[in-house]
Amino acid sequence: MAVVQVLSITDPFEVFRKMAHEAVDALVEKFEDFFKKGDLPTVTEISERFNETKRAFLGQCLESMLQTLAADFLRQEYASCPGCGRLVRRKRIDKRKVSTIPGDFVLPRPYFYCADCGCGFHPLDEHLEIVQELHQLDIQQKIAKLAADLPYERAVEHFTDLTGIEVSSHFGHKTLNAIGKEATAEVVIPDMEEISRRIDALSDGASRPVMVLALDGAHMPTRPEGGRAEKRGPGKYKEAKGFRLYLMGPDERIVHIASWHQVKDASAFEEEIALIASRIPQDKVKICLLGDGASWIWNLYKKYFPEGTEILDYFHCSEHVFETAFCQYGETLDAREWAESVMTRLGLDMAGSVIAGLKRMKPANEDAEKSILSLITYLENHKYRFGYDEHKKEGCPIGSGGIESSNKFICHTRIKRSGAWWLKENCNAMLRVRCAIYNGTFKQVIENYKASKFKKLK
Repeated sequence: MAVVQVLSITDPFEVFRKMAHEAVDALVEKFEDFFKKGDLPTVTEISERFNETKRAFLGQCLESMLQTLAADFLRQEYASCPGCGRLVRRKRIDKRKVSTIPGDFVLPRPYFYCADCGCGFHPLDEHLEIVQELHQLDIQQKIAKLAADLPYERAVEHFTDLTGIEVSSHFGHKTLNAIGKEATAEVVIPDMEEISRRIDALSDGASRPVMVLALDGAHMPTRPEGGRAEKRGPGKYKEAKGFRLYLMGPDERIVHIASWHQVKDASAFEEEIALIASRIPQDKVKICLLGDGASWIWNLYKKYFPEGTEILDYFHCSEHVFETAFCQYGETLDAREWAESVMTRLGLDMAGSVIAGLKRMKPANEDAEKSILSLITYLENHKYRFGYDEHKKEGCPIGSGGIESSNKFICHTRIKRSGAWWLKENCNAMLRVRCAIYNGTFKQVIENYKASKFKKLK
């Protein structure tokens, strides 16, 4: 871009003050009836009048400031083509309406065209970070956060009530999906420096804090793409695989680190597990690995956290034990006492004794026999993942409540609304944005989104 001369500090401020005073005079005219009538207006009446006029007033102030600060850019006659670098002359001035949260304004921008590249561009757009849409990044960021919590119709309704800016539900839907596209795992999951900072804040210096990684799946309502020539067809529930990484604080308090959920198969989900493994300073923490009976979970743990302590979810295990107890003894006190004795021995890390006892058990019926055999296989597959009493003494959780609450908070409360069916792509975009908000990395996602917008302008 051609070099422009920067204005001195005195000139632009004097110009801005003059233009701002004109805007204030226009605002005061809106309150003339208050000054003329005898009764003292209420605070509510004055507040409502300000709400009716503030965007017009602040829009004028914005326009005045930008036309003052960017005066030399507005007069720019030559600019370098972003494609080939050739210096080209200005073709015309294009006026552009811009909508921001403070207010709307019209900005005249020089337009340049490079005949060699066939490229037309407005250099001032990139300087001021003006995106192609009417509503700018500040509006897009706010509407996306609202739409991540509420149905699109309700989100835009609340947004309009709070800001006075009218946007459509389609705009909210389109914006969230576009931002969600830039919410990659690399950005949504905190980096090693941030994870280390949270570990250090909890560490007492005497022992390593307990860090828990829990994996689980949550079924999401999805629908096929469909189109003009074909029907959408029936929806299907597909599993969103997810993990939650957290520290165990004092009094078993959970200190959240990261959540990540996506509708994908285990092989594709492995990329995110590899990423989180590379960001955990494993020498600073004692890692506990929680899961239910799904083999894909334990396969990933063994590959990326071979030194971690594997713990089978206590409640998932107890469900299997109680199911066998009821098959064998019926819904009786004997069944409950047997199941509780089994769980006690598993808590003492006596899985071998429990398995031997099951093998000696005489089944009461055919269903009981199947259930006993199934329980034997289950316990043999997980025989090194019990010892619940010792895990509790070491400060490790024995239940997967952390990931279950993440499933509900991240997935269910927004995706599983009554009558909602999602395209897989849109579902995953929503999950990524919700994870970013929950992880405290939404600001970085917006930076990614902003960078993608101006990359397209070049």
